[in-house]
Amino acid sequence: MKSLLEEVKSSVGKPYADLEFLLECFSEVLVENNEAALAAQIPWISESEPRFDDENAQKLLHLFSISFQLLNLSEVNGAVQNRRARQENSGLESVSGMWADIFNDLKLKGLREESIAECLRQVHAEPVLTAHPTEAKRPVVLALYRQLYLLLVKRENSMYTSYEQEEIKYDIKQILHKLWFIGEIFIEKPAVESELENVLYYFHKVFPEMIHYLDYKLKQAWEKAGFNPQLVEDTENFPVLSFGNWVGGDRDGHPLVSFDVTRKTLEIFRLHALSLLKSMLNELSDKLSIYCNIDSLPSYFIERMDELYGEMDIASDNPDEPFKKYIQFIKEKLPITENASGGIKLQDAVSSYSNSDELQADLLVLKKALIDYGARSIAVSDVQKVLRHLKVFGFHLALLDVRQNSRYYEQALLDIVKSSLPAKFESVVKSRSAYEMFIKEELEHNRPFISRTDLLQSEKAREVVKTFRTLGKHIRDYSGKSLGSLIVSMTRNATDLFTVYLFMREAGLSHFDSRGLACPLPVVPLFETIDDLKKSPQVLDEFLSHRVTRNSLEYIREKKKLPRLIQDIMIGYSDSNKDGGILASTWYLYEAQVKLSEVARKHGVQVRFFHGKGGTISRGAGPTHWFLKSLPLSTTNGLIRMTEQGETIERKYANKVNAAYNMELLVAGLVRQTLLNKAGAAGENTLRAELFSYLANESFEAFKTLTGHPSFISFYEHATPIDAIESSKIGSRPARRTGKRTLADLRAIPWVFSWTQSRMHISSWYGVGSTLQKLKTEHPEKYIQLKKLVKTDDFVRYVLTNIDTSLAATDENIMKLYAGLVEDAKVREEILALLLRELALTREAMLGLLESPPEERRRNHYYSTRLRAEALLPLHRQQVNLLKRWRVAQKTGENGNHELLLHNLLRSINAIANAMGTTG
Repeated sequence: MKSLLEEVKSSVGKPYADLEFLLECFSEVLVENNEAALAAQIPWISESEPRFDDENAQKLLHLFSISFQLLNLSEVNGAVQNRRARQENSGLESVSGMWADIFNDLKLKGLREESIAECLRQVHAEPVLTAHPTEAKRPVVLALYRQLYLLLVKRENSMYTSYEQEEIKYDIKQILHKLWFIGEIFIEKPAVESELENVLYYFHKVFPEMIHYLDYKLKQAWEKAGFNPQLVEDTENFPVLSFGNWVGGDRDGHPLVSFDVTRKTLEIFRLHALSLLKSMLNELSDKLSIYCNIDSLPSYFIERMDELYGEMDIASDNPDEPFKKYIQFIKEKLPITENASGGIKLQDAVSSYSNSDELQADLLVLKKALIDYGARSIAVSDVQKVLRHLKVFGFHLALLDVRQNSRYYEQALLDIVKSSLPAKFESVVKSRSAYEMFIKEELEHNRPFISRTDLLQSEKAREVVKTFRTLGKHIRDYSGKSLGSLIVSMTRNATDLFTVYLFMREAGLSHFDSRGLACPLPVVPLFETIDDLKKSPQVLDEFLSHRVTRNSLEYIREKKKLPRLIQDIMIGYSDSNKDGGILASTWYLYEAQVKLSEVARKHGVQVRFFHGKGGTISRGAGPTHWFLKSLPLSTTNGLIRMTEQGETIERKYANKVNAAYNMELLVAGLVRQTLLNKAGAAGENTLRAELFSYLANESFEAFKTLTGHPSFISFYEHATPIDAIESSKIGSRPARRTGKRTLADLRAIPWVFSWTQSRMHISSWYGVGSTLQKLKTEHPEKYIQLKKLVKTDDFVRYVLTNIDTSLAATDENIMKLYAGLVEDAKVREEILALLLRELALTREAMLGLLESPPEERRRNHYYSTRLRAEALLPLHRQQVNLLKRWRVAQKTGENGNHELLLHNLLRSINAIANAMGTTG
């Protein structure tokens, strides 16, 4: 295997020299642990072929998993160092998608710095971390890999002597020792608390530090662009950033997320947010050791000091350091207290801040007083740093969304009606129109169906009402700032959304005045399937036409001091792709955004799109800046939410530098697209719309013909490890929504995960080749137009580049290997023939459109793929062998052997997931 690594090193360079160094360290670790035979089987640096015999299988799978993760770390660090080198040699603007590049581009397009600065203040980006089970590694293992990455970065420092470099190598080997002995995979399903602990790492340890680094980079790029630095001196003029969280709130098909889990999640996040603020105020206090006479300070500051002293009734230290004393009072007003063991706990005294706005007001007084005193640099730097943090994270760290399936809500409401209005129930369920009429009639009133939850006969109804009451209590005790949206997955019609208003009413969350009913939390549709995307404009029109929706949007606007009415709309990339393949999914998502925006404008409402993207091409993944360019320009208005899921979170946000890079791509790209939209840079491309409408329809039919084939399900269940994935423990959420053994009930994540493991990736290319061939044959003039758009149109390039990426990871020989698992020859031959034919057509068609092979167009990606493929081959063979044996053991009832085989099978899944860089 060594020759290929040498070739890649000579072609690409340093990242693979780092890989070789890490693998050699790993080899030494194995030898030191009396595993010399295994050390001789490390991929890429060993001559020996791996021997997956029963004695070594478990250890060898673990070895390969670690090796692939070392490759991932080397490539991530290589990308970071490459960006640094490019900026050093060619300037900040040389890295695509970052602030300097964006500012340079906008200058060239004739936009004035005042217009750009105004847009910065209007942009609001919100990444949302979800609990979707696509992270195969345990939190303890993730933490070790984070440490390892930092040591890899440390090696870059040329100031270290050879002796210090030896120490770094020693530390690297110590982590590899731990990784060798700590199991990577989940043996038991993780609890929600474990998932919560994992995401809290980013909210508590990475994002707060990253924000200030990101702000500095904006200022630096602004000045390098030659713009007036005073326009961005104060971070109050910076883009608005916030974070969302689904862990502990997303209960769509998740039986473990109860109202009590949601309550605890809100409390845990609040505690961590206040702990962070206390640390920041301690740091600020040290910077405010300014000796001065308090009488020399502004009267408004002295008055506020006296008020705080009266409110707190505590002994005052630092009499000659009034600014530091002011911070002491502020800290005492935080609603936390130390417990006996030295930790902190929530405690709301009468004198405590009830919300973050009150703390912000006191910090603004301090900031102004420092400026008036003459300490402007401390005010606009150090005090503003705390204000910026407070604006982003508040007393809550992240906004908790509550997501539930529309059918679940409907069934729960019917259970409530049955308990409270038994005489009415029969007429309500008589027909769909009767049910919808009943819902609208109920929206005219502000009284609950039932007074006590114990009177409800169904657990489902009790759980929903208790969840909404939990949210109401949190708002009354603290504020609504910690709550995000009420997301209705699988939204089919406007009634699905109106139902949520009735649950808010039931929990006492609603308000009623002369205008009628109003609810304080945003109700958000999630359009997921292609059919629902097509119907979404009509659903939104009916929803926004209703008085309760208008009242609620106005109520939220007033509470949040928003300049206009805003309606969030979530669109799902995963299920739409599972429904119809990549061309259909991407086009119907694009078309829906355009039409939904038109409907909202008709109602005087601004849409904020919430993009439900995953970590694979099939679930909407792709470079952030290119994704933003691919969105309909007419819909980019400075507002965006995007999900970050599973292993994507680790890949993008594991450390401050990489997190800042990925956040910069998001925010800077959003600013660019928003300004281009405002400048009327371009309308919707009618030629593109005509072409992609054709491509979407044709590819949809091709994809549905495949998935609807009588032999397809049987092929899928045997030729992929879907059964093993459903037995895995990588997330607390079940693989199926309701437990039914149907394709419709299967979640998109295990669907994509299983095709990825078997290297078929059908949802990211199937239907493309035959569709493009048909276009070229039957409409040659349109095919020529498409070829031209490849070079000029951002949407077209983004879609085709994603297909190209997925094709590079698809392997015909591996497909045939897994197809061999299908015992029924007729099923195997029918479906495999369809797949191989379409794959050949797609490769040919893509080459025709892109006009050059991958090794010329995407050199680094090409070599990385080759390197992974070489080490993946023995892993795939081992997984197929394990699948055969495990399935036989299941049939014969060999329970002991069955469990051992399953554990090794899950290790193979983890190793291949590390190699592919993704699960689902």
